[in-house]
This record gives sequence, C-alpha cells and structure tokens, in this order.
Amino acid sequence: MKKSEQSDTGWYFLAGVIILYIIVALIKPAALLPSLKFFLNIIIKIIPVFILIFILMAVINLFVTTKKLVKYFGKKSGVKGWIAAIITGIISTGPIYLWYPLLNDLQKGGVRNGLIAAFLYNRAVKIPLLALMIVYFGLTYTIILTIVMIIASIFQGLIVEEIVEAKA
Repeated sequence: MKKSEQSDTGWYFLAGVIILYIIVALIKPAALLPSLKFFLNIIIKIIPVFILIFILMAVINLFVTTKKLVKYFGKKSGVKGWIAAIITGIISTGPIYLWYPLLNDLQKGGVRNGLIAAFLYNRAVKIPLLALMIVYFGLTYTIILTIVMIIASIFQGLIVEEIVEAKA
C-alpha cells in the first residue's frame, strides 16, 4: 500500500463492532446495558490520558524536528549517538509497531541504521521490570544480562550498518 493511500480497515472494524452490539441488543437486551456501562467507564478513565498524550505530541512536534534528531543520530553522531540510542531504547514505552513510522521517517532523514537497530534492541531492557528480574534471578545475573544486552545492541547496530552499506 502506498503512503498516500488510506486503509479503511478501522472503519470496517467499527462497523463490525456496531453490528455485533445490534445483534446482542436483539438477542439478549439485558447484556447490552452492562457492556455499554463498562465501555463508558473505560472511556471516561482514558480520556485524560489521551488529552495528556495529545498535548505531549503537540509540544514534541512543535519543538523536536527531524533535523534536530538527525543532529544527534546522524552519520557523524559518534559515541553520543550510540548512548542516546541505547538510553532512548531502554526508556521507550508502548507497543513497538507504534515506533515504526517515526523510525522510518528518521531513517529517511539520515539517521544511522545501526542506531535504529540499537534502539530497537534495547527496548528489551525495561527499567520497571528490572526489579522483578532481580527478585527471580538475582542482582548479579540481572546486571550482567543488562550489560551484555547493551553491548550486543552496539554490535547488532554495527552489523546492520555493514550489511545495509554493503547492499547499497
């Protein structure tokens, strides 16, 4: 699918959900009201989060440009670029597929492929889960594994750069 094309999948899904609600309303009307109440409770709880995310995205889009990011992650980024890729990979949250469009734009803007690979690799290191890992595996194991993963991410990034450059 080309970037200019838009997918109608979301609309089909919405239509399917509405049809299912109509079917449930016809077959078992008593089950519909609790389901709608549950849905509304969830919407009311997540609206503040959506507003916060919208504000953060607007501020980021206002102040952070691809040119600024390429400055830190471009071909001449050096050690600072690797450190930034590792740290941002570790602190990044959310599902990975939401990061792909941004990473694609950064790649097209001149960000090194190795840094993108290191970012993706370091998403496996999660600060909130380190405490749990320490409980199950011990402090020494957790520290060694984390360090090995960070070092491996650099090697992975360098390998990706070599392969991509050799292919180009």
